[in-house]
Amino acid sequence: MNLKDTLLMPRTTFEMRGNLNRKEPTFLAYWEKINLYSLMLKKNKGKTPFILHDGPPYANGDIHSGHMLNRNLKDFVVRLKNMQGYDTPFILGWDTHGLPIENEVTKKGVDRKKMPTSEFRALCYDYALTQVERQKEQIKRLGIIGDYDNAYLTLTSDFEATELEVFKALALKGLIYRGKKPVHWSPSSESALAEAEIEYADVVSPSVYVRFKVTKGTKEVPVGSYFVIWTTTPWTLPANLAISVHPRFTYGLYSSLFGDLVILTDLAAEVSKALETALTLKHEIKGRDLEGIVTKNPLFERDSIVILGEHVTSESGTGNVHTAPGHGLEDFVVGQKYGLETLCPVNERGVFTHEAFKYEGLFYLKANDVILNDLRENGALIKETTVKHSYPHDWRTNKPLIFRATPQWFMSISPIREKLLESVKDVTWYPKWGEQRITNMIKDRADWCISRQRVWGVPIPVIYAEDGTPLLEELIFDHIIKLVREHGTNIWFTKEASELLPPGYTSKHSPNGKYTKETDIMDVWFDSGSSALHVHEKHNLRFPSDLFLEGNDQYRGWFNSSLTLSIAATSEAPYKNVLTHGFVVDEKGEKMSKSKGNVLDPQKLANEYGADVLRLWTATVDYQSDARLSKELLKQTSEMYRKIRNTFRFMLGNLPAISTKEELTKLQEAPLTFIDELMLNELYALSNEVVTLYNSFNFLSAVTKLTNFMTNDLSAFYLDITKDILYCESTTSPRRQAVVRTLYEVITTLLPLYAPILAFTSEEIYEHLNVPNKLQSVHLLDFPRKFAVKQDKREMYSNFHILRDEVLRLLEEKRQSGAIGSSQKANLTLKKDTSPLGAELSLLPTEELARLFIVSNVTLSTETKVSVSTSLKCERCWNYKEDTKLVNEVQLCTRCLEVLNEK
Repeated sequence: MNLKDTLLMPRTTFEMRGNLNRKEPTFLAYWEKINLYSLMLKKNKGKTPFILHDGPPYANGDIHSGHMLNRNLKDFVVRLKNMQGYDTPFILGWDTHGLPIENEVTKKGVDRKKMPTSEFRALCYDYALTQVERQKEQIKRLGIIGDYDNAYLTLTSDFEATELEVFKALALKGLIYRGKKPVHWSPSSESALAEAEIEYADVVSPSVYVRFKVTKGTKEVPVGSYFVIWTTTPWTLPANLAISVHPRFTYGLYSSLFGDLVILTDLAAEVSKALETALTLKHEIKGRDLEGIVTKNPLFERDSIVILGEHVTSESGTGNVHTAPGHGLEDFVVGQKYGLETLCPVNERGVFTHEAFKYEGLFYLKANDVILNDLRENGALIKETTVKHSYPHDWRTNKPLIFRATPQWFMSISPIREKLLESVKDVTWYPKWGEQRITNMIKDRADWCISRQRVWGVPIPVIYAEDGTPLLEELIFDHIIKLVREHGTNIWFTKEASELLPPGYTSKHSPNGKYTKETDIMDVWFDSGSSALHVHEKHNLRFPSDLFLEGNDQYRGWFNSSLTLSIAATSEAPYKNVLTHGFVVDEKGEKMSKSKGNVLDPQKLANEYGADVLRLWTATVDYQSDARLSKELLKQTSEMYRKIRNTFRFMLGNLPAISTKEELTKLQEAPLTFIDELMLNELYALSNEVVTLYNSFNFLSAVTKLTNFMTNDLSAFYLDITKDILYCESTTSPRRQAVVRTLYEVITTLLPLYAPILAFTSEEIYEHLNVPNKLQSVHLLDFPRKFAVKQDKREMYSNFHILRDEVLRLLEEKRQSGAIGSSQKANLTLKKDTSPLGAELSLLPTEELARLFIVSNVTLSTETKVSVSTSLKCERCWNYKEDTKLVNEVQLCTRCLEVLNEK
């Protein structure tokens, strides 16, 4: 007889190796076949909804590791909330307008200036759709569940109509206006940019001190003296119309190598050092007494008057601020107060116009050198160096921006600022510092420039009368919205302005019946900021959303635009909770970029390691900070995955096939022993803790607790001590039935808790779980109920492990001395005590005590010690038992002999 063949070794078709790259596509196909998403919704139809509104990624190019992190986190939320019994419709979305798509179409050899706008837009439309489909397939590969068939796209006519409804609501409330003032302008994109489209990078700029000669002075500041300004943008000097000083600051007239100079007294020492000249104070003057002095622009025969401005600081410079109302917002504001022209002699490409006189035709950066040379020649440039500083750049082209005054459409923020700030307090922010971050942005936010000088986007729906009056009328808006809903926004570019007006419409501002239409389009942040309003209305979802989940760069972007439009249109925030994550960086913490060669493609990673490993990585990083990703880190994650998988495999291999409800009931009635009860109590506590952590989106702690339980409590302890029972007892043994019952409870409790994270592997485990009344998918299960946990048993479990660690230490000492090899060769004497644990242990059969410590025999006495067993070794179970004897030339213990006789 081969004794090994008599053992009940684990048997399962659940493979040891994951082979995820091969198996995952088959599960994707299965989910699509059964329409898993619909089944998940059907399961909880009519129950409390949980709405995670998808922030639209941009439809251009392949998804990257940042998309992977974001999509995985969202999928965790959707799946776990569904398993908690919530109705979880998840409508995926894409942002499909804007400059990058225009650029990609242009790169294909298309010249948009040589074709009708509507034809170019049609090419952009088709390109965007191909990108959406491309990204859909890539996202599906990660195991992301959702409504792909009804995804919202910002280019569809129904979405565009909703966006125009929002614009109408704002316009009729007086929040939309047209004005000429400086905005961030991108010469490389030939368009205004929103704050969310701006990135900062270091540049080296000229750092120059320029003197303006007084041509109309006062007794304290006579003609022939100078005001000194400091600037890093000499190219803006052709637009200089004034010098701003602070009314309450004290200024001085100082004699120097460069003449008599007016400088802020607090900065005199700093300026003296910079100019390398002694400054001798003649007398002091209050800033308010400098108002009205006239100086000469050092480049032209043009006056530059001295005005008062609260924006002037004493932190750097000279206290005299070069003021060009067409090139700075503060300059514009103070210029409006004094009736100054909003002069901006730079066109949309960053090239000087005729208003810059001799500099006409020069690109603004190239003009710096020419202007500096002129200032040197006329003696106005008294000091020049360079300075490295942070400067705004276009996030798409990575080229510098300029402030440029142009006619633009704006949304007023001031009338709703307090309501915005109040609404922020009612939102729960994860992490908590997000509240302060967005609060600071709202406090300091200027009016929103919503117009863009491009063609691929939603047009600003404004028609002008003959006299230039914009017709912001409800009747006109409603007619345009109706046309867009039926035909899309391309109708704006194919119809004349008069054809877009309601039939029979007339205006006193157009006596000849002539009209023109706005050519600018909407800022894409107006598109995406309208998305929650559109999706909730179209799909009849409860408003507001329960959760927005995006990267932490969206405080200035999507979180901000969504909040602004929602408050303005509905007086309600679009979200109840906001959760943010950091960026994905390489193992050194550096940003991933193609130029560095450190980019990791999620598709390739999924096919190499498996999407479940990527999902596990997502759940085991501190995603609220920047998350490090490398192949080495994924190898470590793969090892963690392997341990989880093999623990489940062991449990599956020891569960019998349960084909009927009666068999399951019988199993669940098997009487449990001391250690089984302790294990299940720990399991229940773990389940409660994990669900709580999931509810606060703390996936790292949740999965860490789950995996520690799998590794330490199960694999290294319970499964280890029960192998003797599982392998050697008979199938009818009550003790074995108790262990099997415990394993069944463990696997059926842990499996749904792992399912939101390990979506594919959990499905595979469920497929191999032989139980009655199985559902079509593991993802149709519910989370475990909230368990009643006995704290005294938890304390007893903890104390037992303290005792066990002491025993393991003593066993190791014996092993190191060479007295024993296996712990089964040892006899253990336990100190008997009166604690609850001691009382429980004293009630256990000797055989059970021996199993708990995997030793030959256990006795209770006055101290804990280990000795060497003198008993014979059973050749079937390998335990050293006093009742082991030779039977047919085989050493067998009584237990094993009885099992064999039974067989």
